[in-house]
Amino acid sequence: MQIPLQITIRDIDHSEALETHIRDKVKKLDEFFNHIMSCRVVVEVPHKHHHQGKQFNVRIDIGVPGGEIVVNRDHAEDVYVALRDAFDAAKRKIEDHARKIRGDTKTHEPKRQNESDDLTAE
Repeated sequence: MQIPLQITIRDIDHSEALETHIRDKVKKLDEFFNHIMSCRVVVEVPHKHHHQGKQFNVRIDIGVPGGEIVVNRDHAEDVYVALRDAFDAAKRKIEDHARKIRGDTKTHEPKRQNESDDLTAE
């Protein structure tokens, strides 16, 4: 990664374990796709009144060649579940981006005009 990782934790007690967990997740993404130029992770509790427990929001902005990948996951009651879901979505988006870069996008064969011609030739 060219730009250092930025982690922002809002409205949650800051924990070294949480920050380490985020760094590990980002490191795995960087090992998976080594063209990541930057990464920003924001973990917060939105200021909404819920009848249930805390709801966490995770936003990940990943700078890659040719653009930016953005993942936003809301409303998980466990911060680690919210992080898992967000990073899983980020990995899928990075996989899609890598396929586009390599030109591995799926192409469909053109449909033949008259497929019944093949059957009548027998």
